[in-house]
Amino acid sequence: MSTAQGFGIWITGLPASGKSSITRELVRKLALRGVTAVVLESDEMRKILTPGPTYSPDERDRFYRMLVQIGELLARSGVNVIFDATGNKRAYRDHARSLIAKFAEVFVDCPAAVCMARDPKGIYAAAARGTAATVPGVQSSYEPPLRPELTVDGQAGPPAATEAVLTILQELRYI
Repeated sequence: MSTAQGFGIWITGLPASGKSSITRELVRKLALRGVTAVVLESDEMRKILTPGPTYSPDERDRFYRMLVQIGELLARSGVNVIFDATGNKRAYRDHARSLIAKFAEVFVDCPAAVCMARDPKGIYAAAARGTAATVPGVQSSYEPPLRPELTVDGQAGPPAATEAVLTILQELRYI
């Protein structure tokens, strides 16, 4: 078992801002450097932690507490963790920061109109139809980070954002 602390990096932003595309590219680029990371992607983790999600505020609070606890356990065990999750409340991300010694927050800044036009999962369309009631940035607030380690342009594309993330991870001496 490794005694080295893994890092935790939270890629946050509105739904459809580009978080998952950046995460995929980041995992690929880290692997080229011989660095492995586990991705805690919110949609995949919900299948395990909250099957049949309602996205109620209480359920969302429980889900993010569990997600952070899993990430902290992994990082403490020497595993690098990438949170690919909106985490619409600062408190969720701040909780991760308080528990994971080597932590960085990356804000994918993308205008809501662009995210709504992308809408790969159809959540903004569902909100417009009234079949989704708690979409962050629409009916629920999204609280952008106050002091992220890095802000990237969600319209610039994954390669540019990924290079910036790798640079900040090097500057922090996480890789």
